[in-house]
Amino acid sequence: MINRKAEEEMEHFLKEGRNKALLVTGARQTGKTFSIRRVAGKLNPDFVELNFLENRDARELFASARDSREILLSISALSQKELKPHETIIFLDEIQECKEILTAIKFLVEEGSYRYVLSGSLLGVEMKNIRSMPVGYMGIIEMFPLDFEEFCRANGVSDAVLTHVSECFSEKKPVMETIHQKLLSLFWLYLIVGGMPEAVRVYLETNNLREVYNVQKYICELYRQDIAKYDPEERLYLSEIFDLIPSELNNQNKRFIMKNLNERAVYSKYENSFLWLKEAGVALPVYCVDEPKPPLILSKATNLFKLFASDVGLLASMYAEGIQIQILKHEIDINYGAIFENAAAQELHSHGFPLYYYRNKKLGELDFVIEQKGKVIPIEIKSGKTYKRHSAMKNMIETYKSTEPLVFCLDQLSVEGPVVYCPVYMLMCLKKEELGDVIYKIPE
Repeated sequence: MINRKAEEEMEHFLKEGRNKALLVTGARQTGKTFSIRRVAGKLNPDFVELNFLENRDARELFASARDSREILLSISALSQKELKPHETIIFLDEIQECKEILTAIKFLVEEGSYRYVLSGSLLGVEMKNIRSMPVGYMGIIEMFPLDFEEFCRANGVSDAVLTHVSECFSEKKPVMETIHQKLLSLFWLYLIVGGMPEAVRVYLETNNLREVYNVQKYICELYRQDIAKYDPEERLYLSEIFDLIPSELNNQNKRFIMKNLNERAVYSKYENSFLWLKEAGVALPVYCVDEPKPPLILSKATNLFKLFASDVGLLASMYAEGIQIQILKHEIDINYGAIFENAAAQELHSHGFPLYYYRNKKLGELDFVIEQKGKVIPIEIKSGKTYKRHSAMKNMIETYKSTEPLVFCLDQLSVEGPVVYCPVYMLMCLKKEELGDVIYKIPE
């Protein structure tokens, strides 16, 4: 069974009974509809669902209704279910097909008799208006592909094992060897299967990587269809950028080179295309910073970036067919650096970290830098045996006096000076710390 962390957030939100609608966002095929149905059905088996993509009448009722009472009567009629005040959960899916939902939901929430969950794909959706909805009416949860911890749970790893790993990371001590080997094996598998729920489900049911590959190719094709649908004149060059992700990551420095799109290409011309892919959840740009000091956003260079796939399994499927077996055999003629870094970018992104890497002509380049507790933590991702060679990190430590730099590798946890070497699966232990309540009173 595949359990999602987002489902716990949804359930908590709906149980709290706050007078807000819940918007669940994310790219296509990340499991939004399935998770909402499972949570809503658990809280109220008679929950009501309307899909604006499949039901034209549902779209029209929001366009023509005069008030919340009329909308609620229409929802009851269309769903053929009785709405029970203060019990029924109303799920409105594919909201990108109904622009009027933004105005209507405000009045429905104010009416106060029911709880509402909204969902829609980010692909091709103008989400800015939805995201600017006043916080008094909307809470937002974003869903991603399964992160590595969720993947481990789906493959039968117990809470006790995951707790042991978390404790070892905190206490900077090696993991039990049997657990270490098991999680390394799962990480290699994760590079192939990735975290798209349908791909994971097919693997769990069949263990057939060919069937997993077919699912991944289908999802990539859905993305291409959406790109074509929302960019019929190819003004934004989305398809070309999407298809170039694997080859660009295969370059030595992994940066996206504009001239590979067009010999005369400049970033300003294509900027909207990259932003679209990011907002759609299809690609993960990792921006360059030239100074590793908080806040990192102040030294962000928008025209220098690496572009990763939103899911490492989809990335693997975009390479030559048969790479799955090569990865399982750990064959040496594959550029594992790009695949490992994609998994790292995916994990950090799903944990709420803005994605940056550091580059300096004199000091070198680091794969990632993140902010935690007001400090910048340098991160290197190493797929080979020479993981202790990292001149850029050494230079950065000496220049900026960085604390607790992290190198993720295939070996057991060890500490040498300020550098902590962690097994790569411990990426799941990096969690963004949210700012708690800050109470301040002006002195009298």
